[in-house]
Amino acid sequence: MPQSTITSKGQTTIPGEIRRHLKLKAGDRVEFIVEQDGRVLLMPATVDVKELQGVLAPAPRRLSIEDMQAAIRKRAGRR
Repeated sequence: MPQSTITSKGQTTIPGEIRRHLKLKAGDRVEFIVEQDGRVLLMPATVDVKELQGVLAPAPRRLSIEDMQAAIRKRAGRR
């Protein structure tokens, strides 16, 4: 079982085996999820854009470019 030591600054190194399993690389972010039973899960906070497909419902209506530009002009006028 991979282990790591906490430094005096509260930092630790995620073991290579775990980084490879989670496909983590330098600069990636992670989330810590505390379960009700006290366990803590470490999850990658990065999401592949392909995983987001279908998350949002289709737009209720389609706008033309002209409609979008008019909305932007109207919004800019309020500032």
